[in-house]
Amino acid sequence: MQNVVRILAVLGVFGVAACENSDLSRAGIGAGSGYLIDRAVGGDGMVGAAVGATAGVVCDDVTPQYCN
Repeated sequence: MQNVVRILAVLGVFGVAACENSDLSRAGIGAGSGYLIDRAVGGDGMVGAAVGATAGVVCDDVTPQYCN
C-alpha cells in the first residue's frame, strides 16, 4: 500500500511537468518523477529516469492538449 501512495504522489509531479514551457524543464521534471517511481517499485532508478525524461520531452508533441 505504501508503494501505491508513493507512486500516486510522484505521478502528481507529472501534472506539474505539463505546465512547463520548454522541453528541457519537462525532461528534468519527468526524469525526477521517473526516478522516484522506479525507486518506489524497487528498481535502481536509472530506467525510470530515462523513461521519464523521454516522456517529458515528447509530451507536448504527442498530447498538445495536456502539455503546452
